[in-house]
Amino acid sequence: MMAFGGFSRSQAGQPMAEINMIPLIDVMLVLLVIFIIAAPLMTHAVKVELPRASSAPEDSKPEVVRLSVDAAGQVYWNDRPVDEAAWRAAMADAAKLPSQPELRLRADGAVAYRKVAELMSDAARAGMTRIGFVTEPRQP
Repeated sequence: MMAFGGFSRSQAGQPMAEINMIPLIDVMLVLLVIFIIAAPLMTHAVKVELPRASSAPEDSKPEVVRLSVDAAGQVYWNDRPVDEAAWRAAMADAAKLPSQPELRLRADGAVAYRKVAELMSDAARAGMTRIGFVTEPRQP
């Protein structure tokens, strides 16, 4: 009878009406601490040594289209000045090629972002999927 937490004999016949939550909370906090400590250890990648093959890498590189915008907003397709209709037609033709060229966009730092966004949306609308930006590295 004393195992259920009472010394008085008048309450010995009644069952306990509430559950003691403190041990459950203690267990949950211990598990939480274990997972907090173990989670960073599980993010490391598995080290795998890949097999070596004697084949040479393929040297075929896709064609590159240089699309440039100067500070005045003039657009150049492979260093030739073009207007809006011409660059849209050139993008549509390039997107239809079997080996789609990579579009490298070079924009002057002073040109409005609106112009760059317009060129990117025209390229995406034409179906070009490989678009890159040309930048200069920072000097230390």
